[in-house]
Amino acid sequence: MVFLSTTHPIHLIALGMSSKRQFDYRIGDRVAERPKTHGIYTRSPQMRQSLKQYRKQRYGTVVGMSTRANKNGSRYKILLIQWDGLKTPSEHARMRICPASEIQRLTNEVVVPGDM
Repeated sequence: MVFLSTTHPIHLIALGMSSKRQFDYRIGDRVAERPKTHGIYTRSPQMRQSLKQYRKQRYGTVVGMSTRANKNGSRYKILLIQWDGLKTPSEHARMRICPASEIQRLTNEVVVPGDM
């Protein structure tokens, strides 16, 4: 019996994943939270209005970078971001952040019909 590794680059391509990161960041770069599908649907206009407060797009500036290890010991990069309107910076995984200049293109790729 042969077992194939699902993390081998050939298998990542076959699964539709890529091992190459999409964006590189430097201190001082303007960034935004990567858009995501929210998956919360409601028929009630009142409920829709109350949910809007949690769906605002955040923008900020990269003020630092570090690495962390997951439970398997693999290292991944963390960005320290100073969000506009907040006093203290917060840490975020690089995969959840995108350049502010790319936000419109990425939003168009993840819009769910009836969500906007």
